[in-house]
Amino acid sequence: MSGDLTIRLATEADLGALRELMMLSIDRGQAAVLTPEQIVASRAVMGLDTQLVRDRTYFVVEDHGVPVGCGGWSRRATLYGGDHSTDLRDPALLDPAKDAARIRAMYTHPDHVRRGIGRMILDACEQAAQGEGFTAVELMGTAGGVPLYAACGYEPIERADTHVDGVVVPLTRMRKPLRGAR
Repeated sequence: MSGDLTIRLATEADLGALRELMMLSIDRGQAAVLTPEQIVASRAVMGLDTQLVRDRTYFVVEDHGVPVGCGGWSRRATLYGGDHSTDLRDPALLDPAKDAARIRAMYTHPDHVRRGIGRMILDACEQAAQGEGFTAVELMGTAGGVPLYAACGYEPIERADTHVDGVVVPLTRMRKPLRGAR
């Protein structure tokens, strides 16, 4: 990982840059694993969830002040989806004693992959969730993200493909127990 990378909580002022980063990540970053039709369909279920920013659980990684990655965690029941995917939203608070925290909206700029950005975000999310009493985390992995999550100790629970206008977007629900969790 480059020493030039920094991580911080995202703010409302970051929203425009985060939306641009996410679109690049969806459009270019998924091109090796999805068809053009699947990429278009992915936009319907992926994207920015501003609730994460308001909850102060969303991180941005910067390289010399330029956003190159983002991702967060949540104490809410929503597993994936952006502000626009209202049918996927559930703002109910999770119970750390029995529920897994959610890892959400992980994106890396396609020109900055393989630099440890995803791991940096996952580590920050896992530490924060564990600090609030969660003993496990879950996420919905995209075809491009599953290899990273598996390398970081996430196990597949189920395939949970979604269908958008007749196009299948491959998704895998994954889970990881947190080290040292009570």
